[in-house]
Amino acid sequence: MSNHLPSFELEEKYKKYGLVVGVDEVGRGPWAGPVMAGAVWINPILLSSLPKGIRDSKKLTAKKRELIYKDLSSLNIVMAIGQANVEEIDSLNILNASFLAMERAVISLQKKLSSNITTILVDGNRLPKFQKFTGNINFIPVVGGDNISLSIATASIIAKQTRDLYMCQLHLSYPQYGFNKNKGYGTKAHRIALTECGITCHHRVSFRSYQSVKI
Repeated sequence: MSNHLPSFELEEKYKKYGLVVGVDEVGRGPWAGPVMAGAVWINPILLSSLPKGIRDSKKLTAKKRELIYKDLSSLNIVMAIGQANVEEIDSLNILNASFLAMERAVISLQKKLSSNITTILVDGNRLPKFQKFTGNINFIPVVGGDNISLSIATASIIAKQTRDLYMCQLHLSYPQYGFNKNKGYGTKAHRIALTECGITCHHRVSFRSYQSVKI
């Protein structure tokens, strides 16, 4: 694992134009559950108070991610979550559903801020297509953004932690699928459960990756 940690350089670069927020999504690949996005604005005066080790959520253990999430929640970090459900994923496709989740997160975040968002740092190489959140917004796609931007990395952590908790709650209603462990991803045990029990209303019927499973 690289020791390189995300920095606040991009946020500093664009803050002269106004508020800079970071956005990232999680849950594009699973067979079940929503896609979620986190949106974060970090007040520069809080930089020294941030928990240590913020980085791409995929590079954190579940325990470390949980601890960072709790520390972030105790600070005055402005953050929000948006999601697109399974029906929206199946009707829009996963890419557009991810953009929808991002837009909902940004709309929710804007409601918590006293000034307008002017710059959105987005993980990846695609510019999200927002339908309802309009204005003079500067979208900055950042390839590997959760390894580069502190705001994007923070957004990835809150999105991942929130989605994991959601899937653990879903497990209580559908224990046979092991959502508490696989978080909806396509594991061998998940495939077996699909074969034996069929799909639920939380499965993405449009995903070809498990359409070959005999159910």
